[in-house]
Amino acid sequence: GAIGSAVPSINQFTKPTSNSAKVFKTIYFDTNKHNIKNEKHLNTVAQIASYMKKNPHVYISVEGHCDERASEAYNLALGTRRAESIRVALVKHKVNPDHIFPISYGKEKPAVFGSTPESWAKNRRVEFKIYENKGTK
Repeated sequence: GAIGSAVPSINQFTKPTSNSAKVFKTIYFDTNKHNIKNEKHLNTVAQIASYMKKNPHVYISVEGHCDERASEAYNLALGTRRAESIRVALVKHKVNPDHIFPISYGKEKPAVFGSTPESWAKNRRVEFKIYENKGTK
């Protein structure tokens, strides 16, 4: 977002804290997958949607991440598909699409370092950051 724009800069988004951290939980994916199938993760999406509809001044970045095993280009594309699948699910729940900013980091920001199935599973994820536009009523 440009200075003075209604669209926030990526630097203005922060990790959820306190009550919002209970809502904006990390969503994990199977290898090479971007669809949300786990009931727990579907519930997380519904909770996020409810929170955003009750708080129309909130914007979110939806950050897609991958494990280390594929090429940079493949992982960036997969991270994009993961972030976009969350965005689509939120829009289906009637969240304002102008308040959702998907971004892919591919394998560049691992949650856990290591080359084990356990560390790979923790790195195949979508995380959220939020921005509250205090000027919006």
